[in-house]
Amino acid sequence: MEVKTCKSCGRMFNCVGRTPLCPSCADTLEKKFQEVKEYVWEHRTATMQQISDDNEVSMKQIRQWVREERLSFADDSPVGLECEKCGATIKTGRFCEACKSKLNNDLASVTRKPKEPEHKRKDQRDNKNRMRYLQ
Repeated sequence: MEVKTCKSCGRMFNCVGRTPLCPSCADTLEKKFQEVKEYVWEHRTATMQQISDDNEVSMKQIRQWVREERLSFADDSPVGLECEKCGATIKTGRFCEACKSKLNNDLASVTRKPKEPEHKRKDQRDNKNRMRYLQ
């Protein structure tokens, strides 16, 4: 375990995970998240500034929840973030669906084992190199 100082309140605590907050501040932040989530559900057309002001949460924190895909906005909501790759407007996450698909395909092609050409396969027998028996 590592001893860290809470970024919110300044208290020292035993850090178990990656969060830079003490358990008390982490619980408070989680309660704020639930409030913001309910507010967004009830006020679908609210802007990011309205959400921030009405819930006393920074816009940076709201963006972080959206990037983490914990918070999502309705399609008719004026709130949107830019895709980190192409700049398209998205409602949650870091990338638009097209960029997610392309990244997924690119990663899959890198991790796939290359296929051997047909003529080099060991499991296929070549007729001219076979042993023959005379009777």
